Amino acid sequence: MRTATLHRLDAAWQALRLWLGATVLPAQCALCGIGCPEVLCSPCRAQYLGLLRPRCRQCANPLDDVALLCGRCVRHSPAYDATITAFDYAAPADQLLLQLKFGARLALAPLLAQLLHVAIKQQQAWQAPQLLCPVPLGPARLAERGFNQALEIARPLARLLEVPLQPRLALRVRDTRAQSGVAPQERQANLAHAFAIAPEHAPLLQGCHVGIVDDVMSSGHTVNALAAACKGAGAARVSILVVARTPPH
Repeated sequence: MRTATLHRLDAAWQALRLWLGATVLPAQCALCGIGCPEVLCSPCRAQYLGLLRPRCRQCANPLDDVALLCGRCVRHSPAYDATITAFDYAAPADQLLLQLKFGARLALAPLLAQLLHVAIKQQQAWQAPQLLCPVPLGPARLAERGFNQALEIARPLARLLEVPLQPRLALRVRDTRAQSGVAPQERQANLAHAFAIAPEHAPLLQGCHVGIVDDVMSSGHTVNALAAACKGAGAARVSILVVARTPPH
């Protein structure tokens, strides 16, 4: 009953937003700036976000063929079992995430969740997780930014997938430097022992399939560290649901 009510409220809000956008409050496309009632215009969506490409099923790195796993995952299997992403973290689509993360455009979070939901539904062997866990921020970073972009994306995604959201399942017990500012060879050490599972929520993980939600996946060390913490607490499977994947350099 509660899920049906939420769906009706979401549908009513979407209809109202479209009407306001078309009549009273004309908006602009977040990528090209053209006036449109949606956050993203149809041409930009089709040109930059409408293409699927072969990817490694475990880490979502792009592949040249339809092989199931990339060579890196074959040689060194990560703690997580699968990764799904909506698009590559590259211009101009990366602006959507930059505007959310550093411009506090929280209205972009539902769009990013929708794009990720579309990518998830296109997976042939999709196994729905039993709960979603956003990658947590440390207290200092959360106070500085004022919000957790992973949680902002995870909220609408949980509604779309009809999967419970557990925003306090994982804790960032050690503030770390931003991975983007750390040398590649130091990134794994930067995240060592950074995450822990909240003791009161640990029983939820026993034999559970967890979906970890984040905005961008680059080296994969962040989600790998959190996946390892989940499995150490009893999770049977961990899937990474990330809006954008940085292509390997």
